[in-house]
Amino acid sequence: MALLDVISSRKARVGIVGLGYVGLPLAVTAARQGFPVTGFDIDDSKMARLDAGESYIGAVTDADLKDVKDKFDWTTDFSRLAECQAILICVPTPLTKQREPDLSFVEETTHKIAQHISAGTVVVLESTTYPGTTEEVLAPILETSGLTLGKDIFLGFSPEREDPGNTSHNTRSIPKVVAGMGDLAGDLVEALYAGIVDTVVRVPTPATAEAVKITENIFRAVNIALVNELKLIYDKMDIDVWEVIEGAATKPFGYMPFYPGPGLGGHCIPIDPFYLTWKAREHEVPTRFIELAGEINTNMPHHVVDRLREIVDREVGKGLSRARILLVGVAYKKNVSDMRESPSMKLMELLDEAGAEVVYIDPHVPEIPPMREYKQYVARSATDPKTLTADQIDAVLIATDHDATDYAALLDLDCPIIDTRNVMAKRGLDMDRVRKV
Repeated sequence: MALLDVISSRKARVGIVGLGYVGLPLAVTAARQGFPVTGFDIDDSKMARLDAGESYIGAVTDADLKDVKDKFDWTTDFSRLAECQAILICVPTPLTKQREPDLSFVEETTHKIAQHISAGTVVVLESTTYPGTTEEVLAPILETSGLTLGKDIFLGFSPEREDPGNTSHNTRSIPKVVAGMGDLAGDLVEALYAGIVDTVVRVPTPATAEAVKITENIFRAVNIALVNELKLIYDKMDIDVWEVIEGAATKPFGYMPFYPGPGLGGHCIPIDPFYLTWKAREHEVPTRFIELAGEINTNMPHHVVDRLREIVDREVGKGLSRARILLVGVAYKKNVSDMRESPSMKLMELLDEAGAEVVYIDPHVPEIPPMREYKQYVARSATDPKTLTADQIDAVLIATDHDATDYAALLDLDCPIIDTRNVMAKRGLDMDRVRKV
């Protein structure tokens, strides 16, 4: 087939819609492998930074952009989708306020593709979603183009597996699960990603591939919920859960360590399980285990603030409503600037509601960026840690364990340190003022 030949020879122009944490690394990787790539996004600020040769994603450096400048361009003009023989959709799939799937970004993108797509194009959804989305949602929209699926245009699914801050794996080295609607679409999707990444794993249907991704994230969400609950239990028994996990992790089989924290962050783990629970209701199948895990993880910020309130009252001698709290780390995980679904934002909101004054430090987030939620905190600036003195702070709350934070300096503030990440103990620092929560 002509399209298969164009893809296999890496002459196909690859259009990537959504140049965020998934799309931009994928675009650079595809361009580095020789494909001509056009990136599409509605955010003019991203276009301006790319025009200036500046990356806004930790996984992509300015040097990376320079390396692929002859193969990679970007635009807000979606009519240029007509130039592409492969279109990859990398847009957000958040939840509504009712914790139901919000596919509006996917649907809007697919309608734009249908308006401009040319015959002889393969379309692949990368956004995490519930099983059935590709065939039930995207396929009917693409058919409004007047082109025939499986003959003129081809559809598949290949879930993103990005892990911001992971220095051991990158877009190219992480195995890619792929599937197509029909054998020919599957062949095209497989050939496309075989030219971009090192390892391609083909599964029978898009629904299978969708289920693979959602299973990966539910596995993590449930196991994190388990250790969060164990933490609450062991705290009551005066047992250090971190020491328990360290001991259990010495077993060379049958155990995999997960770690507690102040809540779940990132785009995937806090959100994706609810995509499956929503879809399961359509089939009248209960998802009690998954929903319980979500309840435990969602409640962790409340537990942290409750414990902080007790500690401030007992050790500082004042109510939380009169306390000044230093929040250490607002990114959702260590060593990144990614703020998506960060539990630190929920902690900040709960502390504000309690009447506390909150300042934050974060070496990766000098200013809180625009977010779908917590708009009241956008543009709030980090405090310079060098300016902090003991008379300014009543308690320190460590929410994110960035390596670049000077944890020893926190001891100089001479106040209780509430550590949700066990970072002080891991660094062998004086634990007299530290309270593991």
